[in-house]
Amino acid sequence: MAMLSEPENPSPNIFIPQEWSEAADSIAYDSLTSPPPIALICGAKNCGKTTFSRHLLNVLLQRYRKVAYLDTDVGQPEFTPPGFLSLTVVDKPTADLTIPCLKTPDRNPTAYLTYISTLYDYYQMEYSTSDLSENRTKTELPLIINTPGWVKGVGYDMLVDMLKHMAPTHVVKINISAQSKNLPGGAFWLDEDSCGMVNLIEIGSARQDSFNRSVLVQKDARLLRDLRIMAYFRQCFPSNLKITTIKELAHALASHPPYEVPISSIKTKHLHCQVPSSEIFYSLNATIVGLAVSSEGSENLPWCVGLGIVRSIDTFKGLLYVITPVPLSTLEKVDLFLQGFIQIPTCLLQDLYPTTTRYINLFRDVYLRTCLRMLYLQARSYAVVVAKTLFSFLHTHPANMLPNCASDSRM
Repeated sequence: MAMLSEPENPSPNIFIPQEWSEAADSIAYDSLTSPPPIALICGAKNCGKTTFSRHLLNVLLQRYRKVAYLDTDVGQPEFTPPGFLSLTVVDKPTADLTIPCLKTPDRNPTAYLTYISTLYDYYQMEYSTSDLSENRTKTELPLIINTPGWVKGVGYDMLVDMLKHMAPTHVVKINISAQSKNLPGGAFWLDEDSCGMVNLIEIGSARQDSFNRSVLVQKDARLLRDLRIMAYFRQCFPSNLKITTIKELAHALASHPPYEVPISSIKTKHLHCQVPSSEIFYSLNATIVGLAVSSEGSENLPWCVGLGIVRSIDTFKGLLYVITPVPLSTLEKVDLFLQGFIQIPTCLLQDLYPTTTRYINLFRDVYLRTCLRMLYLQARSYAVVVAKTLFSFLHTHPANMLPNCASDSRM
């Protein structure tokens, strides 16, 4: 969970249509909503969920001193680096961030839902209705829940599970012109015998207004994703240090003194493939990892406090060399590295020419070798799964039920 304050110039170049403004006002100033509203925004990909969520956030801040923002869209998060689920408390209007991030949660939907539920439960405990058993008074905050645009198949099932668990007071469903890509009409997540009360608001996607002005900012996802990652690691350096180009950032990172992290103090969790124990630390070399603190809670979910670049590994000394903007006081608590699919921006590597330093060339070579090793390990993991499935099939089906592939003896 993060606290965030932003400049007081909220999206000056974004035009918001009247339908959207009326929807946001109806949520922010709903006289029937007490405690503060919990609004979930849903709809197909590229329909404007993030833009509407940001507008609603700024409208709510006109009535409330602070607003909680639960970002479940790891494809386009607002306030974090790529790949994060987050609960952020905002106390000032937000600028137009327009920085999409890494990926969708289709690789591990169970873990995805578990983390979302944990963040929502944290909001309920800290910022929602006061618990009479406690002696302190909680600050009740409105909540905006921004959801991903994956609304078919497993994505639809996850959205329904989220709606049932969170039971928001308001649901904003944004529809696009392609009807087949929209969510079902009405309160599609409620069972027939459900008696829950919800304010359902359906609005259209705002592509252009009557003056042909673009409402939704067009995004180059790959480029903006890389910019978000580079902006994150720019925090390794003082703000007054002149770093204005990608090449300058690449050189600054290459020469930046890393933290020394003892291998013996760190556990590693690969999120999307199985890695042999002999390859675990080699697979981290020249990659971006999540820096996490193990949790002792019932769900045993680690809390990620930031990202780091594993610059190199010294197996003889038993040390990992890590570059990160995470403060040392926080880094000392980290005991778990999480490796997913957050990659070092290729533009950082492409701007490192052979005439610079020996380390830069070595780093690029190590990065490429690590990528190839990870591709090999992923392919081997998938091959093992296929082999186990085939073995299970052959074990459970008698030989006389399998097709006879023997050649005809009469031929």
